[in-house]
Amino acid sequence: MNPIHNKSNNNEFIFGIHPLLEALNKDIEIDKVIIQAGIKSPHIQDLKRMLTEREIPVQIVPQEKLARITRSNHQGIIGFVSPVVFVPLEEILQQVYEAGRDPFLLVLDRVTDVRNFGAICRTAECVGIDAVIVPARGSARIGGDAVKTSAGALLNMNICRSFNLKDTLDYLKNSGIQLVACTEKTDTYIYDSSFSGPTCIIMGSEEDGISPEYLKKCDRKVKIPMVGKTSSLNVSVAAAIVMYEVYKGKN
Repeated sequence: MNPIHNKSNNNEFIFGIHPLLEALNKDIEIDKVIIQAGIKSPHIQDLKRMLTEREIPVQIVPQEKLARITRSNHQGIIGFVSPVVFVPLEEILQQVYEAGRDPFLLVLDRVTDVRNFGAICRTAECVGIDAVIVPARGSARIGGDAVKTSAGALLNMNICRSFNLKDTLDYLKNSGIQLVACTEKTDTYIYDSSFSGPTCIIMGSEEDGISPEYLKKCDRKVKIPMVGKTSSLNVSVAAAIVMYEVYKGKN
């Protein structure tokens, strides 16, 4: 599947109920929507229904947060336009398997720094990752900054949005894909491991790594040797090391 970028993304934000409704009717990809708490409008329920149907994340926030984003007349609604069109994971796997290849995927669990996210996607595209899977909430926003940090590679990547990462990991396992966690909570070094077959790498957040409930689901856990005085690597650097090591074992 060829990644699709959002050709209508001339502006990263859409303000107001009617413009956002129009954007949804035109199938413009929306990353998320923030709605001012207590807003009253005869069309707000229609908007919320459409957002729910399309599984677009919604946050209810105080008026001050919207004011920090724009001084325009936002009417209590701001939609964040995505530069990429999110692709269903099922479609990715079907196309990869039909092409006779083993899927090579990457899950980012709560990577919130947009620079890290962009750098990871840049490496992912270079190493041939079939899709990057991100949670719908608690992840870096996919906007212009992410595209810039990725050196444009993000526009050439398949991005899948998961609304329940636990269910997504179960789906991957049931699809015959091994889950490989990069974590310090193991004694197995990545250089002592070999990789083949359908594989999904899981990288955790900058703060506390992979969530324990997801770590339990992983088939393999590996870590990167650390021999210096610094105790950890930046997540984008760690992801690059793991992706290329898995790539080496698969080729």
